[in-house]
Amino acid sequence: MTTLVTGATGFVGSAVARRLLARGHRVRMLARPESDRRNLEGLDAEIALGDLRNRASLEAALDGCTALFHVAADYRLWAPDPRPLYAANVDGTCELMRAALAARVDRIVYTSSVATLGLNADGSPADEDTPVGLADMIGPYKRSKFLAEEVVRGLCAEHGLPAVIVNPSTPVGPRDIKPTPTGRMVRDAAAGRMPAYVDTGLNLVHVDDVAEGHVLAFERGEPGRRYLLGGHNLTLREILATIAKLCGGRPPRLRLPHALILPIGYVAEGLARLFRTGEPPVTIDRARMARKRMFFKSTRAEHELGYRFRPAEEALAEAIAWFRENGYLR
Repeated sequence: MTTLVTGATGFVGSAVARRLLARGHRVRMLARPESDRRNLEGLDAEIALGDLRNRASLEAALDGCTALFHVAADYRLWAPDPRPLYAANVDGTCELMRAALAARVDRIVYTSSVATLGLNADGSPADEDTPVGLADMIGPYKRSKFLAEEVVRGLCAEHGLPAVIVNPSTPVGPRDIKPTPTGRMVRDAAAGRMPAYVDTGLNLVHVDDVAEGHVLAFERGEPGRRYLLGGHNLTLREILATIAKLCGGRPPRLRLPHALILPIGYVAEGLARLFRTGEPPVTIDRARMARKRMFFKSTRAEHELGYRFRPAEEALAEAIAWFRENGYLR
């Protein structure tokens, strides 16, 4: 059995590829010619050159494959031009899924995100059935992932696409080479560059537990059904305190009011656009998202897939150790 994995050069995708190889899959990995391939080093897997925006390359990569894990996504919470996010996340997903239908792939796992799920107003943990609509999505990343998941669910219902959908929460751990937005937060906190916090919350999960959840969804999941792959719910203050403890430092004590963060986001984005310095440390969308505690529960995945997750402190410790060993904390 040959299994195609998209996004294997990335954080979650490389963890999924490793877990599939450990399960005995013959893995083929879709990679752009210019992509950073450090996460592929040492993996006994085939590399297929291609791009989600190139249908011919997708058809070639799927040739002979009986399974597909579509993990690739443009994961940026800020972009001066949002069009590439929609091109990769929505159009690319649509092209890949239609190519998989034409190739008669037997089984698909599509990596969505908890970004597409609803949140409870009282801050209690949400799940796959919490009400939500496109109007609730903050920013182009969330909107693009919401629309992409709608594409997959539509193809499942209308054309029998054999896709199981997984919604990871906020993964942390080793091999976050970019790093991801959450990885940057962990790195900066470990380096003592986060002197303050806001009253918000995240659901943290080890990236390898997310990868195991992908494989369990492949083996036991129901096509067209969503499975939230989460971990522990922690406030930002608790996360930063845990990082400080692991690094032997002091957690930040200054709590910034939400009313102050949004204006900072406008100024930071304006300066980033003016001087073309890349993603600013505070963005408008992040400021808006920080008003809510993004807490979730993985009850469905635990009951139906046998999904389990380790303590968040262990995930943070491994992330910090990897950043330190690879020169990110200098």
